[in-house]
Amino acid sequence: MPPHDYDHEAIEARWRAFWDSEGIFARRPEPENKFYCLMMYPYPSGALHMGHVINYAIGDAVTRYLRRKGRNVLSPMGWDSFGLPAENAAIRTGIHPARFTYDNIDRMRNQMVRAGWAYDWTTELATSHPGYFKWTQWLFLQFFKHDLAVKKEAPVNWCPSCKTVLANEQAHQGKCERCGTEVEARRLSQWFLPMSSYAQRLLDGHAELEGNWPDRVLKMQKEWIGRSEGVEVVFTIRETGHDVPIYTTRPDTIYGVTFLVLAPEHPLLPELMRGRPNERQVLDAARRMSRQSREARTGADTEKEGVPTGLHVVNPYDGAASPLWIANYALMEYGTGAVMAVPAHDQRDFEFARKYKLDIKVVIRPEDTPLSAADMARAYESDGIQVDSGPFDGLPNKEAWGKIAAMAEQKGFGKRTVNYRLKDWLISRQRYWGAPIPIIYCDKCGMVPVPDDQLPVLLPEDVQFKPTGDSPLASHKEFLHADCPRCGAPAKRETDTMDTFVDSSWYFLRYLSPRNTAAAFDDAQVSAWMPVDLYVGGIEHATMHLIYARFFTMALKDMGLVPFSEPFRRLFCQGMVQKVAYRCPQHLWLSEQEVDLNTLTCRQCGSAVEAEMAKMSKTKLNVVSPDDVIERFGADTMHTYILFMGPPDQDMVYSEQGLIGVYRFMKRLFQDVSAAAAGLKDVPPYAGPGSDLNETEKQLRLLLHTNLRRAGEAFEKTMHFNTVIAGDMEIMNALRDARDAVRPEVHREILGGVIDTLSPFAPHVSEELFHLLGGTGSLFTAPWPQADESALRLDEIEYPVQVNGKLRARITVASGAAEDDIRSAAMAAASDKLQGLDVKKVIVIRDRLVNIVAR
Repeated sequence: MPPHDYDHEAIEARWRAFWDSEGIFARRPEPENKFYCLMMYPYPSGALHMGHVINYAIGDAVTRYLRRKGRNVLSPMGWDSFGLPAENAAIRTGIHPARFTYDNIDRMRNQMVRAGWAYDWTTELATSHPGYFKWTQWLFLQFFKHDLAVKKEAPVNWCPSCKTVLANEQAHQGKCERCGTEVEARRLSQWFLPMSSYAQRLLDGHAELEGNWPDRVLKMQKEWIGRSEGVEVVFTIRETGHDVPIYTTRPDTIYGVTFLVLAPEHPLLPELMRGRPNERQVLDAARRMSRQSREARTGADTEKEGVPTGLHVVNPYDGAASPLWIANYALMEYGTGAVMAVPAHDQRDFEFARKYKLDIKVVIRPEDTPLSAADMARAYESDGIQVDSGPFDGLPNKEAWGKIAAMAEQKGFGKRTVNYRLKDWLISRQRYWGAPIPIIYCDKCGMVPVPDDQLPVLLPEDVQFKPTGDSPLASHKEFLHADCPRCGAPAKRETDTMDTFVDSSWYFLRYLSPRNTAAAFDDAQVSAWMPVDLYVGGIEHATMHLIYARFFTMALKDMGLVPFSEPFRRLFCQGMVQKVAYRCPQHLWLSEQEVDLNTLTCRQCGSAVEAEMAKMSKTKLNVVSPDDVIERFGADTMHTYILFMGPPDQDMVYSEQGLIGVYRFMKRLFQDVSAAAAGLKDVPPYAGPGSDLNETEKQLRLLLHTNLRRAGEAFEKTMHFNTVIAGDMEIMNALRDARDAVRPEVHREILGGVIDTLSPFAPHVSEELFHLLGGTGSLFTAPWPQADESALRLDEIEYPVQVNGKLRARITVASGAAEDDIRSAAMAAASDKLQGLDVKKVIVIRDRLVNIVAR
């Protein structure tokens, strides 16, 4: 290879080996000046993708900077290694989930090592390892002992393809998030963690997170938790005398009730219908509706379906009787399972009433406009004036809200209450590849926790993987049958395993003492290192993992196991990496190689191809392999490019041309430093007062130290690393143009500064160039350089002059000139643009611009 050629493969291998042998990225034992940086750990699917790269590149850059700032950094990595894909692979191929998982971990670990990310691999963990899930089971038992793990029968989402229960968060638009199959509803006895009882605390905890978590994540969580203030009112069934409580956030519309709806699963329904002529018709319809998924029943586009019971309910406010129906859109899990229907003022009720020709009664009208039920094309859901509302007629509805609620409390048929959309966390899974729930069922003793000294409850290896709908553990006799720990009688084990979100709700604690065999986590380490200082991951986890982990931590605090309530001090959510995807009407999705890019036609059939920008996806064949990028361009180019595309919290578009551009920059930087290294190796960087420099040298130092200041802001606040990388490119271009006018000390300072600011993004080549210029040890143990404030002050400063926001002139004034002098110079320079205008204000933004406001 010619001298000064950029051999990225050799450079990156050399410095990876050096960092590993020197233990550069291991945390120091003492926790002083600690910084715990955590990237959301991956599921070991077998291959990294560019979504992983943006996540890990962000955290890697931050930790490299902070190490040089003297922080004691912990940056661990592990594997979310239980889960459905491994078991589905076993059903499909016969490969045991453990082998499938650990083979994939080996492949992905090798990819991460090759990428050069600065993890402390001594902390590596896998949630499927018995040394980990022993403590997942132990933590479950602590929840159980504190009545925070309960078993109850409940309607659940069932995926007939995956043959397992799904949490509400895993059933999107009525379909399984993993396989896309239509979800069914079933009633099963399941394990729950009562997260709903923590709903208000989860909301209140946002006060601690505001300013450090993205606003959109907090907004998504607030909407998911769904706090609402309303009134619970008791209606009475006229024919039987049964009480039916309802919950409403709109008591101002209660005089407009024209029917009442029960959820098909309502426990009162069989008793109400017993012996009635339409009993079978109603209960059959209820069973059919109950099998529909929650999403299917409540979706905006789903047709609302109902059946009349023949019974009537009495409104306690005015004594009016209205028909009682069952309907698919009423859910037991929200409110009381009974819904008062006010079709004049609720669009869902309006559509239902029109479909089944039910009465519509207006009780709120616009302030100056009458409203007729017969003429309504849709429900009137805005504010207005009460009508046909008894003693509340004529009141603005917002004022009537409180008075109507007060009447219910005064007369004893209702009360104000707060409701939450957030429900208990369903953690049971009818699968094999998960942490077994450590409970034994004894006919005499009931539910008995497995004793601590018998943990972990291990997974048997010789199970049959058949899509039967039951856990494979249920048919494994040696696993199923056990002795009761209390009485010794024959008993049976729980055969469900835990949702993998349980594993990820505490993994950040286990990283602190991953080889601890005596406890789930070391109390001293937890007190010293938690909370996590920076957590990096995708916003898609806002309403699942991030809520689960917050709840789990709050519960651990209540049990006295941790001293804090919030696990993550700062959260950063990266954007998605997108790339053009091509679709052929004949062959569906095509890879880029299957498209004639000049004519945008399919190479197979000649059809015109549609191009769309989409998230990288195997389905759409627009995935870019990090392995291929590293092979061709190197890990440094990959890291730098992914952070150069734009602010990393925004979606970005992958372009190979952009990647090639960054690679060219790397090559030229390497060549420039290599060529100059012999003459500069023994030259100290410039450290003078600046007054002895020529204008070219001053301008170069201004660029360098501006970029150093910009880097500090990016790493400490904005995460806008793209501006730092762009600054390095600008500096090197300016240096090439002015090299002959620059003395060696300044040349050395400029090259060293570029290496410093580039090093968090391109660590391998930066380490190489650091040593070429005479550095010893590791660049990543050297102090981070400080911006020289004197270099940021020029003798003269150029100001753009704007008139009403439009650039009209430029002026050059002495550094430190008085604002009045700057205003005068700006007025003179823009005088021809101000003729006939009245100058209202001259705004000087020091060292940046002047704006003249004139009319």
